[in-house]
Amino acid sequence: MDMYRAAIFDMDGTILNTIEDLTSALNYAMKKAGHRHNYSVEEVKQFFGSGVKVAMMRAIAYEEGMSGEELVKVGTANSSVKESDEIDDIQKIFRPYYKEHCKIKTGPYEGILSLLKTLRKKGVKLAVVSNKQNDAVMELVKDQFEGYFDYVIGEKEGVRRKPAPDMIESCLAELHVNKEEAVYIGDSEIDIQSAKNAKMDCVSVSWGFRKRAFLEQYENIHIVDTVEELKASLL
Repeated sequence: MDMYRAAIFDMDGTILNTIEDLTSALNYAMKKAGHRHNYSVEEVKQFFGSGVKVAMMRAIAYEEGMSGEELVKVGTANSSVKESDEIDDIQKIFRPYYKEHCKIKTGPYEGILSLLKTLRKKGVKLAVVSNKQNDAVMELVKDQFEGYFDYVIGEKEGVRRKPAPDMIESCLAELHVNKEEAVYIGDSEIDIQSAKNAKMDCVSVSWGFRKRAFLEQYENIHIVDTVEELKASLL
């Protein structure tokens, strides 16, 4: 294919650097709940990717000594960590606090706005499909990317989160684009699995929440290290 008709982006770690605000909100919620609350940015990068609930579960598991290698299993069928009422309570602290404080240190990665402008000029349809809580996704798109995207969806009740293909399939239907004509761009194992489950092409970026060495363990993936490389892959 010479050029994709649609480019579907993950948000956190892909187009938007949200990690400092996520770290502050997580530490706030954990402090209120009586847990460790001095997590670093690099530690918190390991927690996010599968939605708020899984991030809270990973934070507590890490506090209890779980290794980084095991954390990626939390929230999957292979995990020994289970949901609990306490996790729900911590979510109730995190979600509203983060929504109110999600724009303090957050901004697009360098070159992303220029890339989006170029894609739009080329007639490529653009979308965001994220496991981030939907109200924060909408708030950040309005604040940082007003007018750039044709479709946006975050975590919602009743819609299976990534890596299930449901959100991507809903996006493709709204854009009136076949999966063979679209590409999914993300920064984590969840994004790789999501594209695979949706049976569509995937590009992984190495500037986000997962390092290149981590991404390279997955087979048959295309990794880019710069926005210019990403543009070349899409066009």
